[in-house]
Parts: sequence; structure tokens; C-alpha cells
Amino acid sequence: MQNQYSSGNNRAENQMNYSVQKEKEKKSGTRYYILGMVTGVLAALAVTLGTAGMVRFYQAVVSGSRGNASLGTQSGETGSITDASVEKKLAVLEDTIGKYFWKDVEEETLEDGLYKGLLSALDDPYSVYYTNEELIALQQQTEGIYYGIGAYIQDGETGYAQISRVIKNTPAEESGLMQGDYIYKVNDEDMQGKDKSYVVSKIKGEEHTYVTLTIIRESAAEPVDINVERRKIESPTVEYEMYDNGMAYIQITEFDLVTTGQFESAYNQAKAEGMKGLIIDLRSNPGGNLSTVCDIARMILPKGMIVYTEDKYGKREEYTCRGDSVIEVPLVVLTNGYSASASEILAGAVKDYNIGKLVGTTTFGKGIVQKVINLSDGSAIKLTVSSYFTPNGNNIHGIGIDPDVEVPFDAELYQSGTDNQLEKAKEVLAEMMQS
Repeated sequence: MQNQYSSGNNRAENQMNYSVQKEKEKKSGTRYYILGMVTGVLAALAVTLGTAGMVRFYQAVVSGSRGNASLGTQSGETGSITDASVEKKLAVLEDTIGKYFWKDVEEETLEDGLYKGLLSALDDPYSVYYTNEELIALQQQTEGIYYGIGAYIQDGETGYAQISRVIKNTPAEESGLMQGDYIYKVNDEDMQGKDKSYVVSKIKGEEHTYVTLTIIRESAAEPVDINVERRKIESPTVEYEMYDNGMAYIQITEFDLVTTGQFESAYNQAKAEGMKGLIIDLRSNPGGNLSTVCDIARMILPKGMIVYTEDKYGKREEYTCRGDSVIEVPLVVLTNGYSASASEILAGAVKDYNIGKLVGTTTFGKGIVQKVINLSDGSAIKLTVSSYFTPNGNNIHGIGIDPDVEVPFDAELYQSGTDNQLEKAKEVLAEMMQS
């Protein structure tokens, strides 16, 4: 799971804007990904967790809890990497850079590079060092209101973050950015191997300023530079619609702190309008806040486990449901290869409890949890600290959750006005409502 910033920080205007996308089969248990939709981490350039204020953010990050660490000296500690020889080598490197590097570099930049490099050495894309500025941006992202371009970012499989969704009526759409675009550079800085939260931090900025994205697109022979204005983005994360025959449709684009209230409002409206069946659309939802997805799960799940986590010491933390408001109508959940993290918690619980059917394609497969730890100088680190498991004890990391009814996305049909996955979900729901 991932902190909500990705996503990425998430965002849902009217209906899913899939653009040109095609399904790609992936070995390791027939997986499909919609090329052109990727987070979570995240998020209308929301990286993947939400905040509504510093304190609530600390307590609610999907990737786990938040801690604090004091920056003090630890001389002589066994196993420390900062012994005299390391310090001497660092001094030599700094001196060499100062003498020979072709331009001046601020000392603070070099220091941040040391910390980022230490986290990078873990070979875990979800473990990241945040400067104070990056941390503030992360916290703002989780509020659901930020200054950015209006696109969701998710970690790509090529080493470059990828645009998983472009929000309608935003600078991202106006500039011609598309789902599936790989972010090669941001203001001429190479983004290879960068965590999506880092990419988002470089894209976000002051309102009415501009950022240049160099993107790689399947249809373009060469990288393309796109200049995008930053504007205030208010991110609705839930979209509701009532179809014929009492079918209700609720799309959740990301699990931010504001999402619980938005979902509850839509769900109550659906019940007030005589809902006889429900479709929850989690396609391309990169995840988000753990407390949020658990609160939403408690509105529909029976009594029991929602999800539990285990760290390397075997310590287990459980998130449960009292079963006070089990859903009473047939349920279908739409998923795809970009439904990740918190989305997989909800989808996995629905499947394990057999209270609904999953329709679409196999989910992303992110079954690990991150914890954000504050440092006393205002910076922070995010570390992967545990794995999570569905109610039946399944860890889906690197595997994903298979749908009950597999339906690859048809981009050509979508371009002609037909969402074939949604139509199949309606068909499955109709059968469930009749039985």
C-alpha cells in the first residue's frame, strides 16, 4: 500500500477518461494492464494517501502509521555505517565534487542526496526520503486540494512513473497529456527510477507557474515536451449515478481523507433512490488512506476481518468490521491492472466474504505497507514496514486479485462511446438481481 499524496495524492470528473489504452497480458498468472492508465500512490498528481491536516495525516496514511525520530549523534554504535572511514571518504568525495564538477552545487543539495541515496540503496521504490518541502507537499496532497496539473501518477514498470489518468477540465487535459504517457523528464531532470511521490513533488508548484514534462508516448517516435500550467485542483474522489432498474454506480478514484464522506453521501443517496444493486468502480484507483478504505468497508462488509498486517518480527495488526450495516443488495466491483493498494483491500475483502463479484482484469498487486517517520529537522522518511493480508490470509503482493468475471478493456469500443467493462458489470449485476 502506499501513502496518499501519489498519489499521488488520488480525480473523478463524471466518468473515467481512459484515452487510448489497450490491455497487455502479463505472465505470472494471466494479468492485464490497460496501457495508458497507471498512481498510488496516488492521484490527480496526487500520489497515494490523503491528509486533512498534519495530525490526521500522521495517523491515517494508508501505507501505515507515522512515527518520529530525533536527529542526534550515535557515535560508536555497533553496525553503524557512519564510521571514521566512511566520513573520511565522504569528505574526499565532497572535496572532489567541489574541485572538478562543472558547476557549483549547494551543500544542502549534496546532503539531501546522501539521505535519498541511503533510502535508494534499499532497492525498494516505496521507501523514500522527503525534504521538508516534499513532506509538506505530500501532506497537502492528501487533503484533496492542491496546486498541480490534474493527472494521476503511478509507478511504471519501465523505471519511469506513468500517467494513469487525466482529469477532465484540468491543465493536464488542456495541454494534451494522455493516459499511458511515461514521464521521462520534469523541467529537464531525468525521472528514471524516481518514486512517483518524488515525481509529483517536482510537478506541483505555485499556482499559475508552468512545468515542462518530457513524456514518452507509444505513438510518438521521439520524447515530447509539454508545457503545463499549475492551477488549483479540487479533487472529488467519488462519482455517483443511478441507472435504470435500480442499478447504482459509485466510482472511487482514490481513498483520500475526504473520500469517506463523499462515498457515504453517494451511498445514502443511492439507497434513498431505491437502489436494488450496486456497482463500485475501482478501476485505476491507485489506493490511498488505510483508515478511509476501512471506514468504507465497514459500510458494506459483514462482521469480521477487513485486512491485517504483519511485520518482519511477526507482529500483527488487525482492522475489523462490526458488521452493523452489511450491504443488502447485489454488488459488483470493477477492477483493472491499476487498481492498487487500498483498492485491493476493498476488492479482496468483497471477494473473500463472497458478498459481491469482481469484474474486469487482475489488480496491480501491491500488498506491502509503508510507514512515514518524521525527523526532528522537519524532513521524513517513508519505509516499507510490513505486508498486508486479505481476510482469508492472502498476500497479493506481486500477484494481484483475479476477477470473478474477466473482461479485458476494449479501447476501440470506448472511443466509440461504449465502456465494455462497465457494460459487462451491468450485465452481471442484472443477473444477480434476478436470482
